[in-house]
Amino acid sequence: MAFDPTNVDLTTASARDIICYLQIGENQYNGHLPARISAVFVMLVVSTLGTAFPYIGKQMPRLRIPTPVYLFARYFGSGVIVSTAFIHLLDPAYQNIGTNSCVGMTGNWSIYPWTPAIMLASCMSIFAIDVTAQKYVADKYGLDVHATNVESLVTSDLSPCPTTTVRVTRSRTDEEKQVKHEEVAFAQEFAAFSILEAGIIWHSVFIGLNFGVAGSEWSTLYVVLMFHQAFEGLGIGARLSTIYFPSKYKQWLPWVCIAGYGITTPISMAIGLGVRNTYNSDSYEAVIIAGVFDAISAGVLVYNGLVELLARDFIFETQTRSHKRLAFMMGCVFLGAMLMSVIGAWA
Repeated sequence: MAFDPTNVDLTTASARDIICYLQIGENQYNGHLPARISAVFVMLVVSTLGTAFPYIGKQMPRLRIPTPVYLFARYFGSGVIVSTAFIHLLDPAYQNIGTNSCVGMTGNWSIYPWTPAIMLASCMSIFAIDVTAQKYVADKYGLDVHATNVESLVTSDLSPCPTTTVRVTRSRTDEEKQVKHEEVAFAQEFAAFSILEAGIIWHSVFIGLNFGVAGSEWSTLYVVLMFHQAFEGLGIGARLSTIYFPSKYKQWLPWVCIAGYGITTPISMAIGLGVRNTYNSDSYEAVIIAGVFDAISAGVLVYNGLVELLARDFIFETQTRSHKRLAFMMGCVFLGAMLMSVIGAWA
């Protein structure tokens, strides 16, 4: 017999029917179209500027951005990315496809904890790709990677050098080969960055779609999402600013990366507005798609956040002698994680 929410017998009703009725709703769009349209353009500016600021500051010394400001952007952004993985991706994934969700009580979704499994598979896949790529390059070119002093990194005159200094262990003095080595270092760093940005961008797509059809909570969501996207953009931009771009890429590729994040959420917001009367972000199919991609993105960001950002910066490569500077850097990480955790109450 079909489930009747107006006449429920708790002794016979299934938990799945009750949960699905409570979780799967209808389209909630409630108007305010002009304000929502303006939000698309505000989001474009906020996302783009947040991402561009650290990179511009590093590439233009004449702006005289103080070292503490750059350090804040870089390490605050690292905390934001780690918090995004757990609070803004993993928790929504559990809500959408976890054991206690409507999806998680249906068919094959109910026979295994798919949320952590998808996240684990994603995390281990990135790990395998990272190790394989590093090993391949090291074996082929005889490269040895050494740490860069953090003071040199943030106070340098931006002379062309990668964030990780590559030393040739074999006898290679040919200038053409040295250029090749620099390109290899760039490829390694840019690949890790691209994976990081892709994980965040997937999350931003669903944020934009949901904003376009949000109900009475849209005004609160408006403010929260601006901070959310600005903080994530700061994290992306801070990592982008540490990559050494060879001359043939330097004039255009960083700006493509900045624009890629800057336009993703506004475009998805515009699409959400375009289907505002028909799209239901709480439908069974929509929550499966969102849940799966959130779990995948969570795995990507967990690996990148903990390994590529925190472990590499604070354990393997950072060599600062100043206790105050180290405390400041760690404080920025914790502040970024804390603020994004607070924002997670709304978005």
